[in-house]
Amino acid sequence: MAFQIFSSAFAEGGWIPELHSCQGADISPSLEWSGAPSETRSFALIVEDPDAPKGVWSHWILFDVGAKIQALSQGFRAGSLGVSGTNDFGKPGYGGPCPPKGHGPHRYFFRLSALNVPTVGLATGTQRAQLLDAMKGHVLAEAHFMGRFERK
Repeated sequence: MAFQIFSSAFAEGGWIPELHSCQGADISPSLEWSGAPSETRSFALIVEDPDAPKGVWSHWILFDVGAKIQALSQGFRAGSLGVSGTNDFGKPGYGGPCPPKGHGPHRYFFRLSALNVPTVGLATGTQRAQLLDAMKGHVLAEAHFMGRFERK
């Protein structure tokens, strides 16, 4: 079975419900995954918007998630599991879609990496670039899931 990530909140390539955006409750969607390589020792999750006006915008940074974990529940709270990095809103945990009004639809990529180490050795508050650097040479597989959102 191939490594995959999905959400019951929306379909691959579908529209992310307002509940999970800055226009709603701004809570994370539930996520589930399966098919990780047997050598997996931990997971790292990065959620990003490549369509942001100033370049890639990080919405969620989470790492050192145990290899036996296969899901994150809706409304995940930073500090409840793994280590939360700082998103580009300057906060730990999840920050939902919030593109500029009238900017058109944005794509949000949920990228889950299966790693061959139990920890990447970074502290709470780590930013995307630091995590990506620490993951180099440790990624066994990646699973991707994409949703869209637009503020009108």
